[in-house]
Amino acid sequence: MQLHTINTGFFKLDGGAMFGVVPKSLWNKVNPADENNLCTWAMRCLLIEKDGKLILIDNGIGDKQDARFFSHYHLHGEDTLDKSLAALGYHRDDITDVLLTHLHFDHCGGSIVRQGDRLVPAFKKATYWSHQRHWKWATVPNDREKASFLKENILPIEASGQLRFVDESGPVIIPGLTVRLVNGHTDAMMLPQLRYKGKTLVFMADLLPSTGHFPIAWVMAYDMFPLKSLHEKRSFLEEAAAGGYVLFFEHDPHVECCVPEQTEKGVRPGAGFRLADY
Repeated sequence: MQLHTINTGFFKLDGGAMFGVVPKSLWNKVNPADENNLCTWAMRCLLIEKDGKLILIDNGIGDKQDARFFSHYHLHGEDTLDKSLAALGYHRDDITDVLLTHLHFDHCGGSIVRQGDRLVPAFKKATYWSHQRHWKWATVPNDREKASFLKENILPIEASGQLRFVDESGPVIIPGLTVRLVNGHTDAMMLPQLRYKGKTLVFMADLLPSTGHFPIAWVMAYDMFPLKSLHEKRSFLEEAAAGGYVLFFEHDPHVECCVPEQTEKGVRPGAGFRLADY
């Protein structure tokens, strides 16, 4: 098995929204905001290469929305999905499976592209994997979350016939790849988990967007059920620290991975490292 980091660029989100009730005087030391109170975040995906499969976990924000939409998020950086794949000698058409942790636009926007007046799958030969309960949640969204579930990112996947749903009770797609369900950020978000080089590696999605979110109370205002997120974070981090898990961060602007450590203040991130250096 080989794992590869797929960088798709950076975007900006409001710092207060990303850190919830935590005062700016605290979170600004972790991820300093610009003059508009916006902080930079990565959109970092993971490519799993095993047994003839190329499995892409999440795919960034995509490029099909209009200029008004993108003006809110200030995309920047030199990395794109296509450039990151090409650096490994791959093309979108080589991807066999796309596993979507959840259907918020910054995680699944690259799933669909515009082809003239049509919206078509960006990964023509891939099976797209979602969770049935989350799919229903996203396609009949609540008023608070519906701005994150864009129909143009989601419905064309089903229309293409390439959609399948994960059964989280056992391995997913390949032996050894499983998913953990968490429900605080959004209903039935999947955290992919696998054994890699003798360690358990977990793709953190939005349960733990960055190393700055390790303190238990540092929960995003974007979370639908913040008290549930708090409980899920505490339980997971204690398990991860005890087990020496490698955590892979989707949104941390600087740190790809770390192994959490138990400290007097609770579980905190260990030294950060690049997946390629592990």
